Amino acid sequence: MAPRFGAHAFLWIDEWTVEKGNFAIAAAGEAGFDFIEIPLLRPNDFHPDAHKQELEVAGIAAKASLVLPNEAHMPRAPEKAKAFLTNALDKTAAVGGDYLCGCLAFALGVFTGSAPTRAERQTVIGCMKEIAAEAEKRGITLGFEVVNRYEGYMYNTLADASETIRAVGSDHLKLHADTYHMNIEEQGFYQPLVDNADLLGYMHMSESHRGLVGSGTVNWEEVFHGLADGNYKGPLVLESFASINPDLQAATKQWRPPNHSSDVLARDGLTFLRQYSKKCGLQ
Repeated sequence: MAPRFGAHAFLWIDEWTVEKGNFAIAAAGEAGFDFIEIPLLRPNDFHPDAHKQELEVAGIAAKASLVLPNEAHMPRAPEKAKAFLTNALDKTAAVGGDYLCGCLAFALGVFTGSAPTRAERQTVIGCMKEIAAEAEKRGITLGFEVVNRYEGYMYNTLADASETIRAVGSDHLKLHADTYHMNIEEQGFYQPLVDNADLLGYMHMSESHRGLVGSGTVNWEEVFHGLADGNYKGPLVLESFASINPDLQAATKQWRPPNHSSDVLARDGLTFLRQYSKKCGLQ
């Protein structure tokens, strides 16, 4: 069975509103993706009923991702983080999504000036046990994302996150890897993907400059061979940022748009992922 291919909405839009969201849904369907990844950066402003028909018309499914806001950085404000995530789970379920991933345990751009402490990690483990139970009630799987040291300090490598995921011990909490962040933090791509294959459930396929995949420094041969040898069965999500989101600009240091249009990023990016998947036997 061939992989399911998704597209992050920021391929087409800079923020999720009803109008922009429905535009992105239609564009993802026209481009041939199986689903769209909805950025739930502001769950209170997300209106699931406004998008259900558009998803049906486009013939695609929905998954969701998020980043905790600064005031809900989990090690510092666990109760606010849990409330934010529970709200996001409700909105994901309401739109028919079965996956909520991203920076579930920390805010981007928040630093202490030190490495994560054992107490901070224990706070995350305790919170994620509760949130994973809530996800299970709603039939949703969580994807625990890792980011590079310049965007966050809590989890920078797949091994870091895997340790916490094992401590949580829920089948509804999986590892979410991103090739953009791996390109900065990991010692290659192949071995980390193979070493953490048993927990890996979600992949952001993102180039080193967040633009057109295949035009940067990510070693895609290693990525796809690592996924194939690790028997990866999860989705492959094209994450190229054609637009700059104001909520994430300062944290991601995304000061300028890429050198290609949304149409090129989507069309050529999906073709690239499909060809490499077939070439490397990912099925």
